[in-house]
Amino acid sequence: MRRAISAHWLNLGMHLASMVFGLFGLILVLPNTTFIESLSEAGLQVFSWGMQNGGASYMIFGAIAAFLYGKQTIGLKRTLAFCIPAIGLSVSSELLGTSTGFPFGAYAYLSGLGYKIADLVPFTIPLSWFYMGFAAFLVSATLMRFGTGWGYRLAAIALGALMLTSWDFVLDPAMSQTPFPFWEWHQAGEFYGMPYQNFFGWFGTGSLFMTVASVIWGKDNQPILNRQQLLFPAIMYAGNFAFALILSFNAGFYVPALLGIMVGALPLTILYFTTPQESLPTAIASTSVAVMPVEPSKVESVATRS
Repeated sequence: MRRAISAHWLNLGMHLASMVFGLFGLILVLPNTTFIESLSEAGLQVFSWGMQNGGASYMIFGAIAAFLYGKQTIGLKRTLAFCIPAIGLSVSSELLGTSTGFPFGAYAYLSGLGYKIADLVPFTIPLSWFYMGFAAFLVSATLMRFGTGWGYRLAAIALGALMLTSWDFVLDPAMSQTPFPFWEWHQAGEFYGMPYQNFFGWFGTGSLFMTVASVIWGKDNQPILNRQQLLFPAIMYAGNFAFALILSFNAGFYVPALLGIMVGALPLTILYFTTPQESLPTAIASTSVAVMPVEPSKVESVATRS
């Protein structure tokens, strides 16, 4: 009898499929007016729906997938301890940014990403902060297999925030400086149309909600995963990074793309393949914390090391 596909994998599949659909539309369909004019009535309806709802849909699927994965892997309480600060602090930063220009710079969202909170920030944007921040931090948290003191925790937070910011290196130019933008900058940007302030805002916001989550979890309850458990967040991060990378390369933004690879994709690859891949013993599988074998007859939880 076949095992049913887990809900978080199903939603991740829908998330990735939605991004492929979006790439097809942005790169091949929108620039080709002749192709659009040749579509049947049904084809035009699908195209119109995709342009109106595709951007919002892939972020909704991503957030659902990340939440369900977290609930199953690290538990509901630990997932909520990350999800609530990530969404709350990111939407606060975005509302502040679109109102005052701090901390990201002066910018505004256009249409295509869903209903706007206070007519300023699409409701999907904080969802993307959550699922990409969650994926980045779960990957960087593998550093804490060496210890969970504040030195290792701060290193994991800094790397997780950097990986989150590296996604923006690649994504922002392609989403704001192309013929079909989703947001626009109201100030001259020093880096491919983006102000350097934007990256400090990204790093600061990501560091803040990751720190809050780490404090709530506590020293002995950090979510340290083995390689098998790490596969899901690695695919989520890599899929979104690849989406942004293809858009940037297609638009000719090579320097931001290469910079993103160096500080995002490269750490992901190194951490994934250096993370131990042993499975959890049945007796403690519910804690979803990676373990290291000490002797054939016993194991030690990495999350309790100092």
